Amino acid sequence: MRTPTSKSPGTPISTPLKDFSDLKSLKNELKEREAAQLAAQAERQRREEKARLDANLFRMSVGEVAPMPVVDKKIPHVAFPQPIARQHLADEQRALEQSLSDEFSVETLLETDESLSFARPGIGPDTVRKLRKGHWVIQHQLDLHGLRTDEAREALAEFLRGACKRGLRCVRIVHGKGLGSVNKEPVLKNKVRNWLVQKDEVIAFCLARAVDGGAGAMIVLLKAQG
Repeated sequence: MRTPTSKSPGTPISTPLKDFSDLKSLKNELKEREAAQLAAQAERQRREEKARLDANLFRMSVGEVAPMPVVDKKIPHVAFPQPIARQHLADEQRALEQSLSDEFSVETLLETDESLSFARPGIGPDTVRKLRKGHWVIQHQLDLHGLRTDEAREALAEFLRGACKRGLRCVRIVHGKGLGSVNKEPVLKNKVRNWLVQKDEVIAFCLARAVDGGAGAMIVLLKAQG
């Protein structure tokens, strides 16, 4: 005779019953399973009750809970240093290097003719002759009428920089004949000639033809860019 093997709760009994001793063993096994299930259920209920009591105890200890008021946080202002405009500084330095002086005199550099022509060293006489005859088309002009000396100087420097950036070759500077100045002297006209000689981008200039302004204007030939 074989005694049935004890199995865990829930495991079906597949051992065939042979006599009353097998039936008795099966009965005992069923009781053990039922007792184990009851014990597990009791343990589960005990844990649930303990968790409920712990929660109640916590709520009783803490009391009523209210959300904390929202406080506006003030972020302290941090003063960051101003960015350095390096390109602007470079432009100012370049402009300073290219600034025009009123102390410079062009008289010794001008040809002794009525057109008061000027050409850089290495520029042939044919270039000046062509400039006098209007060989190059006037592409842009600057009118300095009514400007003070410092205003005219800055305007001329800025005008030439812009003309070179645009790739212009021939421009006209209108300075007037000085009829409205003290003693009728063409002060601005002489200063314009002095300023033009100081600009490297100017390779030649002469008085304008009558149709282009005559003695009240200069025709300026600029260096080819690129």
